[in-house]
Amino acid sequence: MRFIEDIQSVFERDPAARNTFEIITCYAGVQAMLFYRLSHWLWLVKLKWLARFVSTLARWLTGIEIHPGAVIGRRFFIDHGMGVVIGETAEIGDDVTLYHGVTLGGTTWQKGKRHPTLGNNVVIGAGAKILGPITLSDNVRVGSNSVVVKSIDENQTVVGVPGRVLKDKTVKSDQFDSYAVGGNDDDPTVKAINSILKHLHDVDSQLHKVSKELNLKESKDTSVNDLEIESK
Repeated sequence: MRFIEDIQSVFERDPAARNTFEIITCYAGVQAMLFYRLSHWLWLVKLKWLARFVSTLARWLTGIEIHPGAVIGRRFFIDHGMGVVIGETAEIGDDVTLYHGVTLGGTTWQKGKRHPTLGNNVVIGAGAKILGPITLSDNVRVGSNSVVVKSIDENQTVVGVPGRVLKDKTVKSDQFDSYAVGGNDDDPTVKAINSILKHLHDVDSQLHKVSKELNLKESKDTSVNDLEIESK
């Protein structure tokens, strides 16, 4: 039964989980999935108003909005959960983890496929927005508060607004990276500041050489035209 797998996935991904009773009664993400499994079944058997009503009730009780038309795989885990929104045409693979405030949203009012597709073992950090009919392939990690509007190849880590792929950082399938935080070396602002500091250091070195040569001129009475300044 998929709901049992959903509960088991909590033990594997949340060290705070103590027992099954606590998970069922206190974990909003698990409760939302219980409502979703019911509403999705109602959607498939064409009881669409009732399906929407069940999903609306789930939103009132859990703070998590999952459209009954969305397709969600096995062992899906929503941690904390408040503010999560999953649109009608979203497709989610197996072993996916979402944190609070995540939106799988659309970018058009036209009918048809308009929400994201997530592969297996994807982790979306808190507050991230995945928008449009794009695909995040297997093992993708999305950093907290990132905004992703383009498809991402497998085993990549994405951070920032708009989302950018971190260079030289691929994801191992057996590694659980909850928030997909990138290092400072990947931050374009940090790179720009480091470039400016390097330039200032070079200028300071040149000025030091000029000062040294001028001091030599005073002592040896050499011509300024004879000064040699290294060009970068």
